[in-house]
Amino acid sequence: MEVLGCASPSDVVRVVAHARSRGVPLAVRSGGHCFAGRSSTSGVVVDVSPMSRIDVGSGTVTVGAGVRLGQLYDALAARGVAIPAGCGETVGISGLTLGGGIGILGRSHGLTCDSLTSANVVLAAGSAVHCDESSSSDLFWMLRGGGAPGVVTSLTFETVPAPSGTAVHLSWPFALAAPVLSAWQEWLASAPAAAAVSVVLSASGDLWRPPVVSVFGAVSDGPVEVLGGLVDRVGVEPTTLLLERGSHRSVKHALSGLDVHGGPEPEDGPLRLHNEYFRGPLPPFVVEALVAGLAAGRLSGVSRELDFNPLGGAYNAVSPGATAYPHRDALFLLKQSGTAWPGTSAADPWLDESYALTHPYGTGGAYPNFPDPTLVDEDRSYYLDNTERIQQVRRTYDPEGVFAPAYAAGRTN
Repeated sequence: MEVLGCASPSDVVRVVAHARSRGVPLAVRSGGHCFAGRSSTSGVVVDVSPMSRIDVGSGTVTVGAGVRLGQLYDALAARGVAIPAGCGETVGISGLTLGGGIGILGRSHGLTCDSLTSANVVLAAGSAVHCDESSSSDLFWMLRGGGAPGVVTSLTFETVPAPSGTAVHLSWPFALAAPVLSAWQEWLASAPAAAAVSVVLSASGDLWRPPVVSVFGAVSDGPVEVLGGLVDRVGVEPTTLLLERGSHRSVKHALSGLDVHGGPEPEDGPLRLHNEYFRGPLPPFVVEALVAGLAAGRLSGVSRELDFNPLGGAYNAVSPGATAYPHRDALFLLKQSGTAWPGTSAADPWLDESYALTHPYGTGGAYPNFPDPTLVDEDRSYYLDNTERIQQVRRTYDPEGVFAPAYAAGRTN
């Protein structure tokens, strides 16, 4: 594998031409956080991390494709502005945007890609294209949640005033996992948009540690008392209550360092995951079975996690066809994952069994930023009714399939 850094669009042109002349697979890397390993390849990696310039203007910010979220948040905080995006400070802004982009301002301001106003892309033939709503608008449509038929080199976003907020972390004993999850689903349906609070149920590969129930996230520009409705629905006070008020940047920083698993977890073991969107609450009997399955038959060295991400609000204020991201009617996204610790070879059947419990109640849609190589038709799962249009835009801008999705080209690694 050759990893070639690109500091400019002209560098990208040269690296792409180099890969094509050798006839080897090509991958693009910004943050390198692809769960399925698709920012690596056996051929040539176009590493855009050297393109890290950030220009904050009046109401907008233009970023190089290699910018990480932590860098961006620091630059925006200095000007008192923000964009809706995630909390992982080492995540690349490009990959996040091209898959949609979920974060603590999302229920108030939408996806990261909803704030995108223009972008620059290098195509396989070596041409550079600027796109926005009026120029190469079909390409601009695709970049907002549908990936890219080329290498994005810069992006411009609309900014919003950075709100103050409160970082939130609540936990309960695992015996209350089902009541907490049921209460969260019910509460979320009417929760104010300022409240972006997730639920994580986790069972460590360290069998001496009990499973954990964490409710965490942020309340931005609003009273933290809105969480009282959630606690009241649970009916039991949390055993952990962390409320850390501060600037938007400090809230982001607090959440990025939060321990929601009850102790350290290895980060470099093999990860398997499934995910799906849901329009409404899971039935009580499914919740009970989901919780019981997470805790039952645990394997040493294999961690299990159920991660419920809140949607609704501004996420759903955009029509499904307005951008490539189509999942505009979901209440929440559930990511189910299993991580084998380094040196562990045991296969854990729990993940597939757990997914089978919830799948009949989901939309059939999956989040492209949580890639799942086991999906029968990844395009259809990620893009639903937008699939044919995305495929047409790919054919228009990448007729030879140089930047075909890694899953379509068999280039997973």
